[in-house]
Amino acid sequence: MKIYDWYEGPYPARVRIALAEKGWLSKTEFVPINLWTGEHKKPEFIAINYSGTLPVLELDDGTLIAECTAITQYLDALDPSCALTGTTPTEKGVIHMMTKRAEIEFLDAVAVYFHHATPGLGPLVELYQNPEWGNRMRDRAVRGMYYFDRVLQTQPYVAGDAFSMADIAVIGGMIFSALAQLPVPAECAALHEWYTRMQTRSSVQQWKAMVDAERLQRKA
Repeated sequence: MKIYDWYEGPYPARVRIALAEKGWLSKTEFVPINLWTGEHKKPEFIAINYSGTLPVLELDDGTLIAECTAITQYLDALDPSCALTGTTPTEKGVIHMMTKRAEIEFLDAVAVYFHHATPGLGPLVELYQNPEWGNRMRDRAVRGMYYFDRVLQTQPYVAGDAFSMADIAVIGGMIFSALAQLPVPAECAALHEWYTRMQTRSSVQQWKAMVDAERLQRKA
C-alpha cells in the first residue's frame, strides 16, 4: 500500500494511527505531499485526489481511496480482527455517528478556524480567507470540546467501552488544536484525562515517533 500524506498533518495522523493499530506502518510506503508549499492543491495531486486533501491510499492495482473514514473502513475490511469501525451493527452505527460528530463539531471546525482566521498554511496556499467564518468555527470547535468532555465523563472511550475510529478522530482534533494554538479549556478535565491516556497507547506513540523522526530528517 502507498499513502500520500504529510508527516505532521492532523488528518494524515488519523490513518497513520489506524495503520499502527494493525501493525502495518512498516508495510506502508508514505509519499510526502508538502502542505506548507501547497503541493496538495497543484494539478499533479488534484489528478490523484479531486478534493485536494490528504491522506490518500493507493492500492497495488492503482485504486485510490481518499477520506480518513473510508481508508479506515478499507483497512478494517482487510483485518477485521482489530476492528476500529466496530463489529456488531450497533457498534458500527455508534462509532460512525461519533466519528462524524468528531469531524463536524471538532476537527473540521478547527480546520476552518486555522485556514480562515489564522495565517494557516501561508499566503501561497491561503488564497481566500473569511475571518468571520473562521472565528465562528473556532467557537463551534470549543463547544465540541465541551461536548466530548461530557461524553468522556461517563465512558472510557468516545464511542463506548473500546478504542475506535471515533477516538482517532478526536485525537486528530486535539492535534489540530495544538497546531492552531486553540487550547482545550482547562475545565474539560475528562477530555484532558482521556487525551493523556491516549498518549500512552502504542499506536499513538508510534505515530509521534514517526513525526519526530521525519522532522529531524527534514532539518538535517
